[in-house]
Amino acid sequence: MSVEVVVRSYFASFSDGVPVAIAGHVTDDFVNEHVAALGEGCVGRDAYFERLPTFLADMQALRYEIEDMVVEGERAMVTYTLRARWRGERSIVVRGAQRLVLREGLVAERTDYWDAADFLRQADPAAAEVLARFGVS
Repeated sequence: MSVEVVVRSYFASFSDGVPVAIAGHVTDDFVNEHVAALGEGCVGRDAYFERLPTFLADMQALRYEIEDMVVEGERAMVTYTLRARWRGERSIVVRGAQRLVLREGLVAERTDYWDAADFLRQADPAAAEVLARFGVS
């Protein structure tokens, strides 16, 4: 399977909301890194799988829309728009990028770059007020 097909399948698997299907796209020693201050990484498929139910419960109706993808060998850089209902209450739209490294048809490394301030602004009215003081609207 091509890198592009695997990456598209990985992103699409979040829309189904089935943790085992999402985790089935990653290696046993998967490295999940988040650059945003609100993100928390983990290492290993099992650790990733354990966290997915909470993430999916918080990000209801989650879907990633791939904007662009550049593939070079076993690496892909993807820009995306994430859409979800934060805890079923507030619609959020967050743009970001992911750097993915594949090994033997599975995602071995994922580094996710997304705007934590934009997420907070949409997810929490109190956070939006604080961020507005810093010019984030």
